[in-house]
Amino acid sequence: MPQDLTRRRFLETSLSAALALGCAPNALARPGLDFGAYRERDALGLAEWVRSGEATPAELLDLAIARAEEVDEKINAIVVEHFELARREATGALPDGPLRGVPYLLKDLAISMRGTVTTEGSRFFQDARHETDSTLVERYREAGLVLFGKTHSPEFGSSPSSESTLHGATRNPWDLTRSAGGSSGGSAAAVAAGIVPMAHATDGGGSIRIPASACGLFGLKPTRGRVPMGPKVYEGWGGLSAGHAVSRSVRDSAALMDATQGAAVGDAYATAARERPYLQELEREPGPLRIALMTSPVIPVTVDPDCVAAAQAAAKLCETLGHEVSPASPSLDVEAVWGAFGATTSVGVAVKVAQREAELGRPVGLDDLEPLNHHNVAAGRAISGIEYARARDTLHGASRAVGRFLEHYDVILSPTMALVPPKIGALSLSQPYEDFIGPASRASAFTSLFNITGLPAMSVPLYWTDSGVPVGVMFAGRLGDEATLFRLAAQLETTQPWFDRVPEL
Repeated sequence: MPQDLTRRRFLETSLSAALALGCAPNALARPGLDFGAYRERDALGLAEWVRSGEATPAELLDLAIARAEEVDEKINAIVVEHFELARREATGALPDGPLRGVPYLLKDLAISMRGTVTTEGSRFFQDARHETDSTLVERYREAGLVLFGKTHSPEFGSSPSSESTLHGATRNPWDLTRSAGGSSGGSAAAVAAGIVPMAHATDGGGSIRIPASACGLFGLKPTRGRVPMGPKVYEGWGGLSAGHAVSRSVRDSAALMDATQGAAVGDAYATAARERPYLQELEREPGPLRIALMTSPVIPVTVDPDCVAAAQAAAKLCETLGHEVSPASPSLDVEAVWGAFGATTSVGVAVKVAQREAELGRPVGLDDLEPLNHHNVAAGRAISGIEYARARDTLHGASRAVGRFLEHYDVILSPTMALVPPKIGALSLSQPYEDFIGPASRASAFTSLFNITGLPAMSVPLYWTDSGVPVGVMFAGRLGDEATLFRLAAQLETTQPWFDRVPEL
């Protein structure tokens, strides 16, 4: 972790009351209970360790913290620590959920955990302490997860790379000169580096799938409303944002969604009910699927040859598995749709800042935000109610157009990103807008379509460049049909396993 005093102050003050307790780490004395054995297991495997008595939650937590202390100075993934609070909880009466005792990290964005700070990656929120849990945090606790920190997000999740003035840059464990992606880059870097087997992530334009692609992980963005965001908000960025996780195994993602899915009381969206638990879907064959191969995004950007090659290799793999693959893509009014997307996200940022201004009783200052978010706030405040309503209508129209397209196909296959993970700095929010927008558009050119439409989509780690950098492949499905994606992901994972492919730090 960088030695920056501002950031260090965050890590030390996120739970001052817990720190005062002076809880000591548990001794790691059991034979075989070391990092090597820890990394060989996914979250469900660790939970089985706890159930069988081969490990305690406290012992697993100590392994996770020890790994964080070993590697986080290199990758800068964890920006708020809850270590001592987690140690108290790990030695207490954890709920007997399916993931009991598994160490877990929250993303430092748009989530509340009682008694802790969520900085939103912003100097304007650096001491924003919450006294209640988000619904999702409540469900994580019920599942038995041990929450011990928060991971780096760029300010308000506004970049496809986790870089901020407040916290610095999260580095890709596969290549420390490159971005780990964003906005859930801290979570992805922590999982790829072996700190945890899976971690919380959110996705408003690709922010689960982009870092999953960059870090060689599995990352599924669920259908709009599948995972609750409340109780303080009904939706993020006008329904563009969804929450779930990045993970090393498909089954961890399925088990976590089983534990967290379903609308809370009063939610604005009610997603179609599951036919069966997602974990059970992994035992079912997907059957022959009609797959649309889309190697050019609907917005006109250049796609790196490695990204095209990744999608084409995945298409060939799918054909060997009995699926029918044909080139096709939906037709949209690109200028109108992406204009509406930009208007919606700008209003979302402006609303977040206005809420914080009201809490603090002062206007946002020049040094409170990244330069690009000052731009976004100004743009959002300039949009009228009529313009915002029209933007929403445009996005809903795009949802219907892609829905009609998927009457002829079961799945859309594409690269996750239009570029390989870029170098640190290329997607910083502290640069001029005209320098940022090009690479940012290439990072999210494929992914953002499925935030606009609310459809489920997943990045699957099936390809690495000759230099050893991961390049993800994306599969998107019909509204409410995560089941098909999970079945396909399990089939791909079995055919071309990736779990044991990890970076060395």
